[in-house]
Amino acid sequence: MMILKWASLFAVTAALALGQDSPDDAAIPADAVTPTDAASVSSSDAPRPITAKQRAQWIVFYTVGPQAILGEAISGGLGTWRDAPREWGSHWDGFGQRVRADFAEAAVSHTMEAGLGAIWGEDPRYPRDAGAPFKNRLGHVFKMTFLARDRNGNLMPAYARFIAIPGSAAISDAWRPPSEQSAGDVGARIGLGVLGRMSSNAFNEFWPDVRRLVFRRRSDQASFTSPQSR
Repeated sequence: MMILKWASLFAVTAALALGQDSPDDAAIPADAVTPTDAASVSSSDAPRPITAKQRAQWIVFYTVGPQAILGEAISGGLGTWRDAPREWGSHWDGFGQRVRADFAEAAVSHTMEAGLGAIWGEDPRYPRDAGAPFKNRLGHVFKMTFLARDRNGNLMPAYARFIAIPGSAAISDAWRPPSEQSAGDVGARIGLGVLGRMSSNAFNEFWPDVRRLVFRRRSDQASFTSPQSR
């Protein structure tokens, strides 16, 4: 019954995310929206309300995208190495159980955030502050852990996130062993959820610059080492 109850909540919030109607839905071609567009936007862009399709893509990207898979694999590996929780053991089966539990919690959290945020127009995407001084960008990463854009592009408290992270941490008791169901364990998962969002913001803020620098160096090296045309 408990699992069925939370599964129903998950379905309701997913329907809210997918069913949101926005004026931009008709203005943006379907092939113009990518998972990267749904994951983050530039703060220099003209504010445009997030569409229903972008909300759904944001949920998928942050639940089963490459960045999410890497994070859950690292978390599952550390838990297996520490043998925590002990009920799952320090073997491959235990690793799989830990990864599945973390994926399920992430799916609930992201779906709740995108779905509930659709009610009052909260945009879950991270707006980059590209071009600002490094210190300012670090401050932006921290600030946007607790803030979000509204339909008009103005900053607002991330109310849906404040509900989703603690809510999913508590809901995950439904599939976690008894040793991880105390109030302290739920509090630890909430803290990790906040730190995870901050880390994700930092990745979205700085990775495009790092990638651009790396590919530019590779291109320069390839041009330098390529034989001259005859």
